[in-house]
Amino acid sequence: MPTIGYADLPVPAGGDGPQVVADLAELATALDPHLVHHAEDQADRDARFSAAPVQTLVIAEDGTAWMKLVAGSNTWTTLYTPLQDWQSTITLKSGFEESVVPLGVRVTDGGKHVWLKGRIERTDGNKILDANAVNLAAVPSSLIPPTELRTWVGTCSMAGTTTLAAGRMEVLNTGTASAYGVAGDLLWWYQGTDGTDWVDISGDYWID
Repeated sequence: MPTIGYADLPVPAGGDGPQVVADLAELATALDPHLVHHAEDQADRDARFSAAPVQTLVIAEDGTAWMKLVAGSNTWTTLYTPLQDWQSTITLKSGFEESVVPLGVRVTDGGKHVWLKGRIERTDGNKILDANAVNLAAVPSSLIPPTELRTWVGTCSMAGTTTLAAGRMEVLNTGTASAYGVAGDLLWWYQGTDGTDWVDISGDYWID
């Protein structure tokens, strides 16, 4: 049977017998890998398309799009994920509270890229000051870096005699043995004079 198009779709022609049912079945089979398939969510995708061929495209109800990388298994790459709302899932440590910028977490890039925002201050109104790390809060367990410490620059208030506008923010990874916290804790390191009124934890890190 001859084929047409980049997908090599089978099309009956000339001397092909009147095998309508078989011909339509062959055409449908050839078309199927090139269709955009639909699923309710990731669990539905995995249940229905685990045996699908490489490059099968599936879109969830929320717009998330995946492409199959390995035939016969649920190995996919995420092509698109809708931007989620900020989630209030950061847990503050004793003695600290949310400041004027609300705390939030947002995850992108297929659940691998974590974004944080918000400011933290002391509940007693005093400066945030310590010769070593200050344990401010913790991220959800699902967002703990699995193998490596993650760090970024965190800004802070310059009110009073403080001369430095930023310090070091870090989130402890799985398996961390630290005197200042456990895996998932957000630590603040600062060398500015006399501490600071608030710390902005805004930044991002990868968890793959």
